Amino acid sequence: MPTNYSQKIAQQMKLRPQQVAAAIDLLDAGNTLPFIARYRKEATGSLDEDQIRTLLDSVTKLRTLDERRATIVKSIEDQGKLTPDLRQQIETAETATALEDLYQPYKPKRRTRASAAREKGLQGLADLILSQRQSNQRLEELAKQYLSDEVNSIDEALAGARDIVAEAISDDPQVRGEVREKAVKWGLSKSAKVEQAEDPKGTYELYYDFEYRVDRIKPYQVLALNRGETEKVLRVRIDVDERDWQRIIQQKFRENPRSPLAEQLELAAGDAAKRLLLPAIERDVRAILTESAEAHAIQVFADNLRGLLLQPPLAGHTVMGVDPAYRTGCKIAVVDATGKVLETSTIYPHAPQNRPQEALNSLALLVNRHKVTLIAIGNGTASRETEQLIAELTRRMDSVHYLMVNEAGASVYSASPLAREELPDLDVTLRGAVSIARRVLDPLAELVKIDPKSIGVGLYQHDVNQKQLEDSLDTVVEIVVNRVGVDLNTASAALLTHVAGIGPKLAENIVAYRNEHGPFKALSELKKVPGVGPKAFEQAAGFLRIRDGSEPLDNTAIHPESYKIAKAILKRTKLNAQARPEAREAALNELRYQQSLDQMAQEFNAGVPTLSDILEQLSRPGRDPREDLPAPLLRSDVLSMEDLKAGMTLNGTVRNVVDFGAFIDIGVKQDGLLHRSQIPRDSQLNVGDVLQVEILNVEIERGRISLGWGS
Repeated sequence: MPTNYSQKIAQQMKLRPQQVAAAIDLLDAGNTLPFIARYRKEATGSLDEDQIRTLLDSVTKLRTLDERRATIVKSIEDQGKLTPDLRQQIETAETATALEDLYQPYKPKRRTRASAAREKGLQGLADLILSQRQSNQRLEELAKQYLSDEVNSIDEALAGARDIVAEAISDDPQVRGEVREKAVKWGLSKSAKVEQAEDPKGTYELYYDFEYRVDRIKPYQVLALNRGETEKVLRVRIDVDERDWQRIIQQKFRENPRSPLAEQLELAAGDAAKRLLLPAIERDVRAILTESAEAHAIQVFADNLRGLLLQPPLAGHTVMGVDPAYRTGCKIAVVDATGKVLETSTIYPHAPQNRPQEALNSLALLVNRHKVTLIAIGNGTASRETEQLIAELTRRMDSVHYLMVNEAGASVYSASPLAREELPDLDVTLRGAVSIARRVLDPLAELVKIDPKSIGVGLYQHDVNQKQLEDSLDTVVEIVVNRVGVDLNTASAALLTHVAGIGPKLAENIVAYRNEHGPFKALSELKKVPGVGPKAFEQAAGFLRIRDGSEPLDNTAIHPESYKIAKAILKRTKLNAQARPEAREAALNELRYQQSLDQMAQEFNAGVPTLSDILEQLSRPGRDPREDLPAPLLRSDVLSMEDLKAGMTLNGTVRNVVDFGAFIDIGVKQDGLLHRSQIPRDSQLNVGDVLQVEILNVEIERGRISLGWGS
């Protein structure tokens, strides 16, 4: 069954079939998503990473559908029931649901009431009920012919025949499809509290008496209902109006008033709906809602993770990381601008020890001894009390500022084999403070060491398909790492693992080679690493950087396969590796002024998209794309909720984006909620964004802050 995937996907994504076909061919040839997006733009028509990911998902689903199609055809063929018309319907079915509806009547089933009735020889009577032919015989006379040793009465014969008819009605593809369509559009999702169920915090109170149309229910509501049901607090159901399913069944299985079996068909239809069809439709609709809600939740998590990973690094600082705690004390780690640990300590400013003055003196000594310029405070337990302590320190020492850091996953990293390998001499409790400090210097390099699911920017992350979540988050990490680029001589194995074409084993080989032979002097040297063949080098090289190496182009995102073109451009503009940025930009702008990109592309034998990227990289070699994003907010004083008044405007940092709005850190103990009704329609918020917000309302006793969009 040959299928033109590129045509279908192009139509879905509003692309040209040639673009899609080229991307599919490149993926099938073993090329990575980041490599195709950046270095094969001529072939794909400049599809970006997200488009290629969507395309890959689509082609995978279509291939899975075709595999299932072939399995179904073979199964029905083996039963000797495959007619030309049925084959045609199966081959043209567009969705998995339509395919399964066609297969339903032929699907091997466990023993049912209908199969038991067939074994008793009642199929013929069922066929008579379905045919609704006019007959001069009375009902009893028709049914009497089917009495046997196994069927002792007319009532038993009719009941068994109705079971067969009910199954036929329920299994009918047209009936099932149309009832499902009605349920998805007009059905009602209802929930109620299970009697005697315990919900001490009132987590599911909103859903104790809940009713919402299926096509209008929100993804987070679906996931909340599912969780409440799993925890046996809620009873959830889907209701389909009787008129909807009754009319659909009657159109296909019409009763003939002149048939003695008309009432039997009516009884069988009612039984089919209530016992078989509606429960199956309810399962289908719940599955559709759940699949859609999970996909949405995974996308929210992926978008938030991308924003978190793309936060700009605060390079050049000596950073003090503070991992707050009460009883066990705040763990302190000072790291230099490269992330090297200079000193660690523990202070006890909070209860039960309550030694704030001693803690302040210890911190001041560390700041002076190591010339600390920035303090990073983890946002977990005791964070705001610790922030007050650090704010007092910054008031005394105006040479240092502080910022709050999302510490999610720091404890996971601290206990990991990677942390033991990187920081073997440090206690597990102190490693968290190191991680917090390093997250400021380079958030991406540090966060890739942690399972993305532990970073804490998701919505119902434990309720969704874990395999799909993992795949989606891994893709985000891969896209971000390769978009930013990786220093080949300083990157950890954890970071190198996410570079296109490398993976865990090659990453370890690269680090081992670097440790043995010293820093790489040129990207070409990577080919000497065991396991790095031509394909791995092709995929990875453009995403790796070497600063101050023997080849200046190795510190750009220009792929080695395009070095010849880049050097020809440099020769034409009379630039060299040591040229100042202003001189580079002026010379390249002059070149663009003299010739169009199309003319240059012909002269240098390059595609226009590739040439454009080369010119961009030559203008700003070694540029980190994160530099274009807003820097994190640095603070020198602390606010409390009591300080907030309606009408105040503050700068805040987006910490999490969810369906109903965004949580904003404005420098107090509780993040404020910027409800979606307050966000302009054309605004897209991402984790890490810095924006001005207005205080709308403060509920101190409930710990709630309502925010509005700043002017």
